[in-house]
Amino acid sequence: MGVVTRVIPCLDVAAGRVVKGVNFENLREMGDPVELARRYFEQGADELTFLDVTATVDERATTYDVVRRTAEEVFIPLTVGGGVRSVDDVGRLQSVGADKVGVNSAAIARPALLNEIADRFGAQALVLSLDVKRSPRTPSGFVVTTHGGKKETDLDALAWAREAIERGAGELLVNSIDADGTKAGFDLELVGLMRELSTVPVIASGGAGDVAHFAPAIRAGADAVLAASVFHSGQMTIGDVKQALSADGIETR
Repeated sequence: MGVVTRVIPCLDVAAGRVVKGVNFENLREMGDPVELARRYFEQGADELTFLDVTATVDERATTYDVVRRTAEEVFIPLTVGGGVRSVDDVGRLQSVGADKVGVNSAAIARPALLNEIADRFGAQALVLSLDVKRSPRTPSGFVVTTHGGKKETDLDALAWAREAIERGAGELLVNSIDADGTKAGFDLELVGLMRELSTVPVIASGGAGDVAHFAPAIRAGADAVLAASVFHSGQMTIGDVKQALSADGIETR
């Protein structure tokens, strides 16, 4: 795992605008993705994650034009997810500026998609996006969801993460739906369990509400921390988070 911690703002995009909700519900508009991407790049973001949150639900492709315009504004790695269903989709996204792709629902429907993407583009280009809920129905107590958290699967989150890594996923984006938008802190138990099984970097997502929330996620095993609404609202900057992490003895770029 990398020694240097990455701080990653996330742009959840619907209908060409950045949105944010709580527990994936009641989405409200937060601004223009291109303007926000530029702001975060200037603040020192290490990477940027762009998720078209309604692409799968609406059964359509990712909004390529918005991805292209975003990529033109930032010169850091850009991960794009939402609506990725085929190897060809990955090629199209890379052609408009994506460095990595996040795959969730389509991989659950057809796990071999992970092998195909990794074989053609390499593991470094493939991020497994995990939208996870606590559930008594699975051995680990965590279940994987699809369609923006709206549909529960029968997949145990830890077992699915392990399988995805074996199939070629080069990174795990672990988003806690229970913590999402609550600003009560990351799900440290979930992060720790993913760290124990993972041989690839783990990105903690969901729950950031204070600069003090980021260091515990790193100590629990995350290689990178991702947040959205606290950055969009101006409650804190990328620099604020990096300063807090440095003060806690955690190295950042």
